[in-house]
Amino acid sequence: MTIAKALAILAAGTAAGGINTLVGSGTLITFPLLLTFGFAPVTANISNNVGLVPGALAGAVAYRREMTGQWPRALRLGSASLLGGATGAGALLLLPASSFEAIVPFFIGLAILMVAFGPRINRAVATRHGTHPDDTELGHAIGVWLAIYATGFYGGYFGAAQGVLLLGVLGLAMAENLHRINALKIILATIVNSVAAIIFMLVADVNWVVVGLIAIGSMIGGGIAGRYGRHLPVAALRGLIIVVGIVGIVSLLMR
Repeated sequence: MTIAKALAILAAGTAAGGINTLVGSGTLITFPLLLTFGFAPVTANISNNVGLVPGALAGAVAYRREMTGQWPRALRLGSASLLGGATGAGALLLLPASSFEAIVPFFIGLAILMVAFGPRINRAVATRHGTHPDDTELGHAIGVWLAIYATGFYGGYFGAAQGVLLLGVLGLAMAENLHRINALKIILATIVNSVAAIIFMLVADVNWVVVGLIAIGSMIGGGIAGRYGRHLPVAALRGLIIVVGIVGIVSLLMR
């Protein structure tokens, strides 16, 4: 790997770590870049997942204040994320690589749509504040758990825009402000990514150079975004994610 490529991956990891903390979908920065550098899609996905875990942890630590009083909820929903992430990672490893390569352009396209319509999700969440009971009082606790499991499966298998999915599910289920919802989203996404990373490290083909570069970058980006991201507009980040995601689809279709 050349120095230029290494620096590019490091920079992409930093951006992805920050974006994951703020809105989710940082994978749409790192994954397409790895494809353009010639990495096989499954290897790129696995190495990217493992590398982004430290950044997720950094974001979770930065948002610990917003988790006050939410740990029982995180424990309950975290079991769904744990199982979902494990089964999603298992599906990625057990299904043929050709299946992943065939379906991932659709996943990226879906992720782009989620990111593009993220502001609408945010507005829907905002309209629920103060008007919707907590998820423990909904009478749909099983439905919420299953929805979190589904996002976890998606996150373990691929994961781009997992955070946007989680934001939508949590926002519609809970009467909390956006920062507290985002904090819980970060915790659940971290559980998914961590369990998937453990599975990948044990049995999959991981490019440790890529993992190291993305890990360093994502810790920097996640920490900075967690500290200062509450005051940053995300419209430009969404635009960047969409553009990079389209590049990723083109890269895959041209392979």
